[in-house]
Amino acid sequence: MKYWLALVALFLLSCKTQAQQHEIQSPVSLIVLGTVQDGGSPHIGCKRDCCAELFQNPDPERKVVSLGLVDHENQKTYLFEATPDMSTQLKVLKTYAGLDAETPTGIFLTHAHIGHYTGLMYLGREALGAKQVPIYAMPKMKAFLENNGPWNQLVALGNIGLEEMIDKRSVELTSHLTVIPFTVPHRDEFSETVGFKIIGPTKSVLFIPDIDKWKKWDESITEQIRNVDLAFLDASFFDSKEINNRDIAEIPHPFVIESMELFASLPASEKEKIHFIHFNHTNPLLDESSEASQSVRDAGYKVARFHQKIGL
Repeated sequence: MKYWLALVALFLLSCKTQAQQHEIQSPVSLIVLGTVQDGGSPHIGCKRDCCAELFQNPDPERKVVSLGLVDHENQKTYLFEATPDMSTQLKVLKTYAGLDAETPTGIFLTHAHIGHYTGLMYLGREALGAKQVPIYAMPKMKAFLENNGPWNQLVALGNIGLEEMIDKRSVELTSHLTVIPFTVPHRDEFSETVGFKIIGPTKSVLFIPDIDKWKKWDESITEQIRNVDLAFLDASFFDSKEINNRDIAEIPHPFVIESMELFASLPASEKEKIHFIHFNHTNPLLDESSEASQSVRDAGYKVARFHQKIGL
């Protein structure tokens, strides 16, 4: 019996080593640095069971939504979203990349809601005192940072350098990496909202952490999924039961059950591209063992997880 257990252990170790070698051999890697909605988990003022235990024993994997990119050959890193958890997320990205720099080669912002840009504060004089970290932002987002405190102080002190993006215009980052921003409908109080298409040497990724209902977009989400290898999509709420204390008109995200219904006719090869992400603290998909999580996996979709790594 011990002999067979030893053989199994060696086999599993071999598989893990091979997977690690494959990952290292990929010239570009994507790493999931956060999956939670802007307010985090536990959520301020939350009195539900989903938060009760977390206030006493926080889950270190519950980080606000963010992706990291590493171009191993060119030794460059990129962060998507500057979240309130950016301090730890950047350390994870740096460690994974095996590089010395504490700040990434560039930071891409989707919009001006608190979970997606307020981490920029850590680059200021009260914290890191960074030097000209490139921040990629759309025109309204760029103007918002330039003309409102405390963000304009980051610009004035040279903590950040703003790089303006244009809708659907490619940003060539390295010989291996291209990013294309595209506008999506959302609550644009202070800036426009964008998603990103990330193009690596062998795979492309769609990243849409925030959007209103899919039918409000002038693009077909199913067609966009067909044109990429992976899609990280807004899954703020599993269904309407989570937000029975809020006006849904204020937060019109696509419910996961609505998205699954919309994607139901897609072949299995298309469904497996989809990784749901950006979970509200009430979303049962945060619990890997929940019935909701199992139902999503049984339907052929994936649920994004912290530290998930994919070679591009």
